[in-house]
Amino acid sequence: MLHLREIGIKPIPAELDRTFPFGVPVVQSLQPIELRVPITFLVGENGSGKSTLLEALACAIDLPAVGGEPLRSDKTLDAVRPLADYLKLTWHARTRAGFFLRAEDFFGFAKRIQQLEADLKIEEERIKNEYAANGRDDYARGLQLGPIYKELGALKRRYGDGLDSQSHGESFLTLFQNRFIPNGIYLLDEPEAPLSPIRQLGFLSLLKQMIEEQNAQFIIATHSPILMAYPGAQILSFDEGQVQELGWEELEHVTLTRDFLNDPETFLRYM
Repeated sequence: MLHLREIGIKPIPAELDRTFPFGVPVVQSLQPIELRVPITFLVGENGSGKSTLLEALACAIDLPAVGGEPLRSDKTLDAVRPLADYLKLTWHARTRAGFFLRAEDFFGFAKRIQQLEADLKIEEERIKNEYAANGRDDYARGLQLGPIYKELGALKRRYGDGLDSQSHGESFLTLFQNRFIPNGIYLLDEPEAPLSPIRQLGFLSLLKQMIEEQNAQFIIATHSPILMAYPGAQILSFDEGQVQELGWEELEHVTLTRDFLNDPETFLRYM
């Protein structure tokens, strides 16, 4: 079942028409987008407006953010937040379950988890050393160490030995799985950034499981021909200043990648 069925836009006042983000060509030409399947890809060159629309959509839905600041206070979204007020969303079943995740937020989040774990272990050692030096009783020491062990245990249950102990691809998949909630909508901006090609295939398998078994809906901005190949996906191109639905074989990302792999010398000859 789809949660979000259509993305539309309300009339934009003339005084806003040339300001960002309203002046982005794809926003100016935006017509209602009917979402027909549980996974929709937004594709296009950098600057085409796909991330702008995805960020505004996340603000309009008021989704939790993974790795970054809460959307309402995230200053990196200040420019696109006005567009959220003009988006018109049509729901089959309104939900705020799910999350919004950008590749750059993931890397920052992994570092914060690493730092949190390190700080907890430093505090653990400080308490142990203080009690050993003063000869104070084990019961009092246990009372102080209890909350630290509880938080370290929660981190281990959620992230194993720590996101920093895994490759970027492994830690991304760990984070994604542990933050997943059934019956949610998930907005992802370039999730392929930390993923090798084989990890991207694993991610596709994970998406398939979440859609078929957990009633998830995904809207994903991506440059990856591998992710775009998800069977039956709806692919919306943001090139040419308007949103157009295309097939996988029609995408420039796909044809260019295929041509390069078939004959790299032709592309590299004039470097």
